[in-house]
Amino acid sequence: MRGNADDPAVNFALQNGADDAMNDYRAKTMLADGGCGVLTIDLGALARNYRKLKETAAPAAVAAVVKADAYGLGAGLVSERLYAEGCRHFFVAHFVEAVRLRPTLPVEATLLVLNGLMPGEEEHAADLGVTPVINCLEQAAAWATEAKVRGTRLKAAIQIDTGMSRLGLSEADVASLRADSLFAEAVEPILLMSHLACADTPAAPASAGQLAVMQRVAAHFPGLPVSLANSGGVFLGGAFHFALARPGIAVYGGAPVSDVANPMEPVVRIDIPVIQARTVPAGTAVGYGGTFVTTGETRLATLSGGYADGIPRHLSSSGALYYQGVRLPIAGRVSMDSLTVDASALPEGGLRLGTMVEFVGPSQSLEQVAADAGTISYEILTRLGRRYRRVYI
Repeated sequence: MRGNADDPAVNFALQNGADDAMNDYRAKTMLADGGCGVLTIDLGALARNYRKLKETAAPAAVAAVVKADAYGLGAGLVSERLYAEGCRHFFVAHFVEAVRLRPTLPVEATLLVLNGLMPGEEEHAADLGVTPVINCLEQAAAWATEAKVRGTRLKAAIQIDTGMSRLGLSEADVASLRADSLFAEAVEPILLMSHLACADTPAAPASAGQLAVMQRVAAHFPGLPVSLANSGGVFLGGAFHFALARPGIAVYGGAPVSDVANPMEPVVRIDIPVIQARTVPAGTAVGYGGTFVTTGETRLATLSGGYADGIPRHLSSSGALYYQGVRLPIAGRVSMDSLTVDASALPEGGLRLGTMVEFVGPSQSLEQVAADAGTISYEILTRLGRRYRRVYI
């Protein structure tokens, strides 16, 4: 469902954030499909984030990482919106993601598979016009063989391990690849790339070391475009930008750099409805294991979302949700399909059946939720379940 509804009251609420109108709209939206809650995805904010990244990285081009279903937000619609903003390079992690996304992108868009291809995927990838990222000599040989069979050169990106020890060719492997006549004849490299391990911590010395390796290897491939900067790398300065930056979390509103104000706009809001509200006396155990026991008369509200919907179990008795800016601590353990909050800070009757309570939004950022759960914003986004009613505005 798109957020530009025909109802003027709904449009006013969407544009101005009127609490009561927004709450009623989200409740009705959720109830229409029986979802566990409403996941609102602001494609306008996503587009503005992409523009900001382009301005920061200029004159480098800016790709988009849309792996894991665009970090849980819907790769098809996200990629369409980013293409409209001028994005022409899209990165996924697995070939199956490329298979699903390729039909939604214009042929002019370059779709790259970060993990490269597994044995047997080469023919299908070539048929689809998907570009693999070569991470090892075995992948290079298989892709060159496919090109030789077809009698044509196939495009590929080449990834270098500059110090993360995760994916990519070593400098010795690079020397072997450069000496491989079959690869040189059959494969057309379009990008030389690597990945920064500590870009979210600007003071970390590892980034400068990786930059030096990238520059040294790139000298062996004169004229070949280079990509090194991820979200954090975009903000490390022009030396890291090269020809193409490829941000991920920053596009979706996550903080690209730690310990500083987040320069990106929020893209996601998550609201969960109340399914029961009650008042209980002191000494009442709440949730599995009775790990939370009330110390006085307490107003409780049980909400229709749990760890199956990406609300981490680690938030049990430590995290919170919000209603109109009021913090409602999670009481007891997060269950698979529900959680309970202490609503005593609200007046009697403040929460009722169907009232929408904010999990992520103006009162609580992705980073705050992640910190309370002992994880990172990437994990919060990518764990979102399929039971939310998704509203794109």
